[in-house]
Amino acid sequence: MPEGKEIEEENVESSDEENEESKESENKKVADENEEKTNEKDDSDNVTFKDLGIVDVLCEACDELKWKKPSKIQKEAIPIALQGKDIIGLAETGSGKTGAFALPILQALLENPQRYFALILTPTRELAFQISEQFEAIGASIGVKCAVIVGGMDMVAQALTLSKKPHIIIATPGRLVDHLENTKGFNLRALKYLVMDEADRILNMDFEVEVDKILRVIPRERRTYLFSATMTKKVQKLQRASLQDPVKVEVSTKYQTVDKLQQYYIFIPVKYKDVYLVHILNEMAGNSFIVFVATCAGALRVALLLRNLGLSAVPLHGQMSQNKRLAALNKFKSKSRSILICTDVASRGLDIPHVDVVLNLDIPLHSKDYIHRVGRTARAGRSGKAVTFVTQYDVELYQRIEQLIGKQLPLYKTEESEVMVLQERVGEAQRLTKIEMKELEDKRSVKTRKRGADSDDTEEAVGVRRRIKGKPNKKKRR
Repeated sequence: MPEGKEIEEENVESSDEENEESKESENKKVADENEEKTNEKDDSDNVTFKDLGIVDVLCEACDELKWKKPSKIQKEAIPIALQGKDIIGLAETGSGKTGAFALPILQALLENPQRYFALILTPTRELAFQISEQFEAIGASIGVKCAVIVGGMDMVAQALTLSKKPHIIIATPGRLVDHLENTKGFNLRALKYLVMDEADRILNMDFEVEVDKILRVIPRERRTYLFSATMTKKVQKLQRASLQDPVKVEVSTKYQTVDKLQQYYIFIPVKYKDVYLVHILNEMAGNSFIVFVATCAGALRVALLLRNLGLSAVPLHGQMSQNKRLAALNKFKSKSRSILICTDVASRGLDIPHVDVVLNLDIPLHSKDYIHRVGRTARAGRSGKAVTFVTQYDVELYQRIEQLIGKQLPLYKTEESEVMVLQERVGEAQRLTKIEMKELEDKRSVKTRKRGADSDDTEEAVGVRRRIKGKPNKKKRR
């Protein structure tokens, strides 16, 4: 019996040794795998535009634009695009989607120069101008000609631009259909590339009829790129209708915001919204802000309110004329105004690098719009802040946002006593703003009766304020 025990003990010892050896070899294997992954990651971090297959002249243009290395979506999409395949690109906002389709298109244009070469469809006018700027910047050295065809601008001037046969047309669907139907000699029968940027928004804005009309008059033999931050049922339907064996490039599978974005919420009674807004703007003074509101009238009201308090704010909304919208954007881009008050017309695609803080004064009705709004800051690797105002009426909408992004946001800390110090000043500004809004409304209705003018932001409203403030002084003199 004892001998048997010894044998058993020997077996146990040898099996322990074997286990230890196998553990060691497993650990070594895991370590080797991790090292390989790290090396792969290092290699992917060192990938250049040249490595992706972009020609030297366009690589130089990227250097001049200070695009040091390709973003995730560019690394994934560019090689597939250069192979001549259709693409569905899903990536979070601010990830460099424009470069992902602009570089392959310009490279194809270099190989096969042709007028009316590519059509880029976008949901908003501002985004169209921005994409055009990027195409012209990348293609400056190769003489690329672009045309922006959007509503709110003169049709005759646009027809003239189209008659010069640009290489790239960037358009909103409605105005492009107008030209296809009414501009003599203009057609897209030779088109080689179609891109739909922010495809989900194009369809949500009910451009389905216009998109169908465009798809009917462009060649079937073309390359099609569908880019969107969110995939909806309508986009899937469009994909079936317009793409041939597309490759899906998905940089983010779940709805997410970039890592360097600090997100907060603030829970307040609805009647103190303006007071808290002014407090946060004062507290973070020196930064540049985009403040999102729900309506066009709301954008104008908040802009006037802030101006009455001496803050340099400019509104941007859908009821402004196109020239006014561009002027407002340029004031903000050139930093002559530090606060842009806007509706969701600016929530998509606008790339203004210096935006430090996004404030959601009115919570978005659709949770996905939250991702687009806060994506206006923390772009291209920079950091940024976003604060969402939640009132007693917004709790359910806010919970949907947290569910969508998969995390609970921290509370933005404020001292109530500090905030309420501003209440009197803000109350007076609200009273003046009401009078200004009424005067603007009267002025606008007179103009409309005379010549059908559109509503705009009009910084002339400051003059209204001076007149109001001037009245008590005249009484004193008497």
